Amino acid sequence: MVRERILACAVELFAANGYDATSVQQVVARAGVTKGALYHYFGAKEDLLFEIYHSLLADQLARLDAIVARKADPATTLREIIRSLAETTSENSRAVAVFSREASRLDEERWQTLRAEWRRYQDTVRGIIRDAQESGVFAAYASPEVISWAIFGVNTSMPTWFRPDGPKKAVEIADELADFVLAGLRP
Repeated sequence: MVRERILACAVELFAANGYDATSVQQVVARAGVTKGALYHYFGAKEDLLFEIYHSLLADQLARLDAIVARKADPATTLREIIRSLAETTSENSRAVAVFSREASRLDEERWQTLRAEWRRYQDTVRGIIRDAQESGVFAAYASPEVISWAIFGVNTSMPTWFRPDGPKKAVEIADELADFVLAGLRP
């Protein structure tokens, strides 16, 4: 609970002020904890930035694994993946925006950890598309890479245009995106 509060406060401050302009002391004050409490959970300010996205990515990977484990048909699986991405991105839009803007602040080791996790996500989605194309369930007009980039691009850009109080809910946008992608994959 304390750990999550510290992370939430770091997201708020990094989103409002930027990573460089936010001090550990500001995070501590906003979270209502001591520096010792912060350092109990995070060894450095950079650990906060890493964990902001790492925790989201871990959730997305867990959801992806659960979707794939259901062994539904490829269209249903891809639709559920798109929904999951849209939901987690919209629910964590500030964290996604912070990471998009501040990722270059991470050291090489942390960056490689996130890249490996993201690569596993991408490879799983691309494998679903590729297998369905090879079996004739999906058309092969575009490569799995291009199709996945379209899906991921819409989702990672959500913090710049999606508004929770807007005319459409994240799930409605996800369903429209899934309809669009799946129409293009119809043999």
